[in-house]
Amino acid sequence: MRRQSAEQMSPTATVGHDVPRIDAFERVTGRATYTRDLRLPGMLYARVLRSPHPHARMRSIDVSQAEALEGVRAVITYETHPGVVYGSGSIAGGRQYNDQIKDITVHRRHMFDNPVKFVGQPVAAVAAVDRHTAEEALGLIRIDYEELPFVLDPEEALEDGAPRIWPEGNLALDFENEPRPMTPSRGDIQAGFAAADEIFEDRYTTAFVHDAQMEPRSALAHWEGEKLILHTPTQGISNCRHDNARDLGVADHQVQVICKYMGGGFGDKNGSYYFDLIAAMLAREADAPVLLELSRKDDWLGTHGRWHTVQDFRVGVRRDGTVTAIRLDALSGMGPYLRRSGGIGGLDAYGCPNVERAVRPVHTNRMVSGNFRAPSDPQGYFALQSMMDDIAYRMGIDPVEFALTNMQRPTDEVRFTNYTLDECIGTGADLFDWSARRQATPGSDAGPVKRGAGFAFMMFRSGVGPSSAILRVDSAERYTLFVGVTDIGPGAKTTMALIAAEELGVPLSQVDVVWGDTDRCPYSVGESGSRTTTMTGYAVVEAARDLRQQIAEQGLPRGADVRIASATPTPSTEGRRRMCFGAHFVEVEVDVPLGHVEITRYVAVHESGRILNPLPARDQIRGAILQGVGQALHEDLLYDGRNGQPLTAGYYGARHLTHLDIPEIEVTFIETDDGYGPYGAKTVGEAGIIIAPPAVANAVFNATGHRFRDLPITRARIAGALA
Repeated sequence: MRRQSAEQMSPTATVGHDVPRIDAFERVTGRATYTRDLRLPGMLYARVLRSPHPHARMRSIDVSQAEALEGVRAVITYETHPGVVYGSGSIAGGRQYNDQIKDITVHRRHMFDNPVKFVGQPVAAVAAVDRHTAEEALGLIRIDYEELPFVLDPEEALEDGAPRIWPEGNLALDFENEPRPMTPSRGDIQAGFAAADEIFEDRYTTAFVHDAQMEPRSALAHWEGEKLILHTPTQGISNCRHDNARDLGVADHQVQVICKYMGGGFGDKNGSYYFDLIAAMLAREADAPVLLELSRKDDWLGTHGRWHTVQDFRVGVRRDGTVTAIRLDALSGMGPYLRRSGGIGGLDAYGCPNVERAVRPVHTNRMVSGNFRAPSDPQGYFALQSMMDDIAYRMGIDPVEFALTNMQRPTDEVRFTNYTLDECIGTGADLFDWSARRQATPGSDAGPVKRGAGFAFMMFRSGVGPSSAILRVDSAERYTLFVGVTDIGPGAKTTMALIAAEELGVPLSQVDVVWGDTDRCPYSVGESGSRTTTMTGYAVVEAARDLRQQIAEQGLPRGADVRIASATPTPSTEGRRRMCFGAHFVEVEVDVPLGHVEITRYVAVHESGRILNPLPARDQIRGAILQGVGQALHEDLLYDGRNGQPLTAGYYGARHLTHLDIPEIEVTFIETDDGYGPYGAKTVGEAGIIIAPPAVANAVFNATGHRFRDLPITRARIAGALA
């Protein structure tokens, strides 16, 4: 369903219509070529040997038997390649390393590290004439390990006497190499609590969840002289090229990254990865192309997922329901390396004037944590909005009314490009029939199967920024668009073509797209952070305007001539916040004896600016919600505390949703144009997942009367709590 806010957002010639993907035929017929489908003359196959220990020092590595095996062409280890840093994609304090920082001493990750710090960490790699020989060679590598003490829990990791993962300790260093928490705060927290009539305190925890994209990682590397050609499934070819060039110690132009098709990313395929480097090093050693393929288990344990958290809240509230103070003290479990910041979102959605937070990213001997669709937000929104829902019921206030009282609104200090959060909540409440569906007294529904309803709201950044696009037209009036997108699921290639056709005023069928090759395409910000449409799409608009102006002044080219336009705009919102907004309403039935939760109705209302292509936009919201439901009810990577071994790696172990679990999800868009981005388009891809966990958790509470403060809310937890 689509609704318009303020002014009408009627579809134009191209924008606003359901448009199938321009590469749909190739994908569904199997003609699309993914990295694993590629074959080059003389290509070798690579496999990676991984640590069986959560923390251990390698005293020696013997690769002589592996090297002697017939068909083996190269073996690399920590001893042969000790200085290759896989750190360019890492983040300290939420800020990416840049070229000016040469002497940073924050904890670096190498292609192979010693000591190893988690089960699944690479320790060696082999390239051989076929997969079977490569795997056999791994079994011939002999490593003498000295097992070291390990720690899995972030709270235990900060205790005196805990095993030290780094000499400086287990509290992650920030961007200035200091072991201190992230503390963005505002107002006077003590004054805020003094003004409160009641103070509420509670703890919430969230589990580690994996991105779980369908396509396991792979990389095909070969060298042409001093130039590396790298085929790899990446969300950002420009970032991947730059990061790999820096890690290899070469210039950007000496690395070509190609990604024509990929099978999903969800934040887990952005920038460079160790397998890219391993493939490149093996290809150099063997002087042949090398295809490195990760198994499903390798992919699960050797990359990253969303960080788990422990969140302690203290909230002050007046009798009228106004929140006066929020204090958050939290830990983020990051594994032994920082790939991302470990931040926890959600607080900025509330207008409370007095907020104090301390978020401590903590190193443990679990697998590395990193980006997963809206990296900091689902875990933060779950905890905070569960806490606020609980406070509302304790004070006898409708949670929707409590939200409308306390959510962030435009002020002189907080300016938005536009604001529709109240409209999203109101529309959702009406469509869902909120007042009739929720239990005024949680848990009051009679019988073993209890029905209840929950709600959550969100705002999420939808910024503008630099990107590039090139457009070319020939004498036959065929338009070719060059953009650095890779298309990780939302149909970015189609969106870029659609924008070009709209701005040029030509049918979509006249626009061809060249994508996914750093030697042929201009810079793109990469498909992460929901930036492709808003940033690269705007560059397409600017390039199309330039080309249209050239045609108006000079006419179409003749013969073999072409006209070319390019754009690299750097737009700004001039200090105003550009956000998308949303509200989710969920009805559940909870079978108390069995602990089973069934979602019987799900209403999602989103304002994501103008919807350029409604077909994939609706599916993006639905897909994101399903991942959020999985985080709420099922997914967790469990570890054996006795030996540090992961127990539930993989789709079955983590209990990811299947088609049998998927509820009907009603998606409604409120369309606006705030004057920024391409035709006012905003973020869609990440917005849907953010409030699915709190909305589901609040519905379970409303049905059962029991507040579940730890994710996931499994059958065992429900049955145990309500027995």
